[in-house]
Amino acid sequence: MANSGDTDAQFQLCQQYEKQVRIVARVLLGSPLRPYLDSVDLLQSVHRSLLAGIRDQRFDISSPEKLVGLACTMVRRKVARKWRMHRRQIRLDVAESRNQFLVTELSLLVNREVGPAEQAEFDNSLTRLCNGLSELERTMLMRRLEGFTMGEVAHDLGMQPVAIRVRWTRLRQRLEETGVISDWI
Repeated sequence: MANSGDTDAQFQLCQQYEKQVRIVARVLLGSPLRPYLDSVDLLQSVHRSLLAGIRDQRFDISSPEKLVGLACTMVRRKVARKWRMHRRQIRLDVAESRNQFLVTELSLLVNREVGPAEQAEFDNSLTRLCNGLSELERTMLMRRLEGFTMGEVAHDLGMQPVAIRVRWTRLRQRLEETGVISDWI
């Protein structure tokens, strides 16, 4: 009856699994995701997906256990998707803040008396440069800005000093092309 669009039957169907699924949702969300996703919102999303699947006859809900199992699986997948999105956003935010720090610090190293348009163009080229850096190059630059010597950077990164020297040379050339003086590295 629920697959024919009878709202009373759909309501009764949802009542069968709602309590158990809400408990599963609360447990799966835990404290890290609770500020970003509410268990009631998650349950409503499961209702919508489940009812659409039942209406399209994509799901086998021949027993109450299968219904609860399907709803719990949907909750697990929705929480996992939200967690992946949350972690991706954190990585993007951290990378963006590190890039912004590098852009700001590199911009301060260059003493240029130019107009706002030239400064904006310079800042854009610095941003492009910092976005194009590998994680190793970014770490090398950050450590150098913190005052580490090339030998200390090589030791911290577990690399041979010769390899670091080659990378520094390439990085220095890229900085010079952007207009950043390389005397400090």
